[in-house]
Amino acid sequence: MNLITIAYRSILQRGLASCMTMLSMALGVMMVISVISIHGLVSDSFRKNSAFGYNMVVGAKGGGLQLTLNSAFYLSQPIENIPYDYYLEFKSSEERDREYKSTSLQHTAYEACWEATATNAMLTAPTGVNGLAALLTQDVVKQSTAQTWESDQFFVQKPGRPAIRSMEIGRPTQYGQLTRFAIPLCLGDYYGPFRVIGTTPDMLKLLKHGPETDQEYTFSQGRNFETYNADHGFFEAVVGATVARNQGIRVGDEIAPAHGAEDGEAHARTFTVVGILDPTGTPQDRAVFVNIEGFYLMENHSRPIEQEPSDDESSLFADQTTPEEETHVHDHHQEVEALPIEQREVTSVLVLTSEALYAIPLENTIDEGNVAQAVFPVQEITKLFEVIVKPVQLMMLTLTVMICVVSGVSIMVSIYNSMSERKHEVAVMRALGAGRLTIMFIVLAESILLAMCGGALGWVLGHGLNLIASPYIEGLTGVEIGFFSLAPREIILIPALLCLAVLVGFLPSLAAYRTDVAKALSS
Repeated sequence: MNLITIAYRSILQRGLASCMTMLSMALGVMMVISVISIHGLVSDSFRKNSAFGYNMVVGAKGGGLQLTLNSAFYLSQPIENIPYDYYLEFKSSEERDREYKSTSLQHTAYEACWEATATNAMLTAPTGVNGLAALLTQDVVKQSTAQTWESDQFFVQKPGRPAIRSMEIGRPTQYGQLTRFAIPLCLGDYYGPFRVIGTTPDMLKLLKHGPETDQEYTFSQGRNFETYNADHGFFEAVVGATVARNQGIRVGDEIAPAHGAEDGEAHARTFTVVGILDPTGTPQDRAVFVNIEGFYLMENHSRPIEQEPSDDESSLFADQTTPEEETHVHDHHQEVEALPIEQREVTSVLVLTSEALYAIPLENTIDEGNVAQAVFPVQEITKLFEVIVKPVQLMMLTLTVMICVVSGVSIMVSIYNSMSERKHEVAVMRALGAGRLTIMFIVLAESILLAMCGGALGWVLGHGLNLIASPYIEGLTGVEIGFFSLAPREIILIPALLCLAVLVGFLPSLAAYRTDVAKALSS
C-alpha cells in the first residue's frame, strides 16, 4: 500500500470533518476563481477591443468615459446630441456641399428666394440692358438675397451651433483636411436587449478590427446595407452575430426597433435585414446597424425646426413633411424623402485622423469650442481600469485570498486535532518499521489532498457561478463568459494551493514526527 493511499484512507476515516474542511477551502477558491476570471476576461476583452480602427470619438460635452463606453462599446447612456452640420465639418468640402445641396432646407429656401428675386429684377430691368449689365444685375440681386438670408429669417440657430448657409458652399471644412474618415453614430433605440445604431455603410466598410486592426468585417449571410436601395429604400439593416443568434434573425426578416429602451414602444417603421456579420469578438457582435437615413425617418428622431416660417415663406416648405406625417402619407419605403439636415443630430462621431500627430491638436481645437468634446477611447479605457477597476479588483482579491488562508488554517486545525486520537496509530506504524519522515509525509499528503480536492471543487463552483452570472455580466460589459472561459492568472492557483497545503500541514506533520512510540503504545 503506497503512502498516498494511506493518506486517502485516513481522510475517509474522518469523513465529516474532512468534507467540512474541503468545503471551506472550496468556497475560498470559488471566490478567488470568480474574481480572477471575471476581472481577467472582462479586462482582456476591453483591452483587446481597444484596437478600434479609429483614434478619436467626438460627442457632446460631458463625461469622456461615458462617451467612450456609449460609442465604442454600446454601454451606458448617450450624453446629448451634436448637430449634424458639425459632423459634416469632419468630411471633405465636396461631401459637405453635396449633402447641403441635396438635403438642406436652408439651401432650398435660399435658391427659391434667389430665383424669385432674380426673376423679379430681370422683369423690372430697363429696356436695352445688355448681357453684361444683366449679369451685373444678377450679382447685385444675389448679394441682396444673401444679405436677406444672413438675417436668419427662416431658422433660428441655437447658441454655439455653426450656422448653415448656402453662401458657405465651396469653403473648406473645418476639420476635413485632418481626418481620414468620420463615421456618425445615432443611438437611443433597442432591438430586444441590443443597441440599434444608426450609421452609414462606412461603419462596416472602412472600420477594421482585430489586434492589428487589419481584419475587415465579413458577412456570414447577405451584404452591407446601402444608403438607398430600390427595393428597401432607406430602410436596410445589418445585425451582429450575437444578435442574430439570440433573436433568431435571418436575412430578409423585418425588424422594428423600440424607442428609448429595450422595453419601449416599437416604431411603426421596419428595417429589412440584408446582412448578418461573422463573429468578431467585438462589440459589433451585439449591435444592430441601420441606415442613418432610415433612422432619422423614424418617429421622434427628428429635431423640430425651432421657428416656423411665416405665411409668405411657408410655400418654400410646402412639400416638406415630418417623419410622423410620412408614416401616414406613404406605405412604401422608396416613396419617403430623406430628412433635411436642419432636423438631424448625431450622438457621436468616430474619427480617424489622417496622421497620428494631428490627434492632439485636433482634440484641443474641438475641446476649446462650445459644441463638442473629443476623447481618445484607448486612454479612457486604460484610465477606467487603472483608477477604478484595478483597486476594486485588488481589494476583492485580497479578501478572497484571506478566505483561502482561513480555510487552510481550518485544514491545519482539523489535522492537528486528530493527531491526539491518532498517536496510537502512528506508534503502531512506527513499530512496524515506518520512519519519522514517512509518517511526516503521510500527514503532509493528507493536507495536500484536502487542499487540492477543495481547490478542484472550488474551481467547478467558481466557473459555475460565472456561468450563472454571465447574462448579468454581458448586460453590463458586453463580455460573454462561459463555463470554460479561463483567465490566464488561474494557473497560479495550482502552485499557490500546493504551497498553502504544505504550510498548513507542516505543524501537524511535525507533531506526528515527534510522537513518542513507547509512550503512545503504553497508553
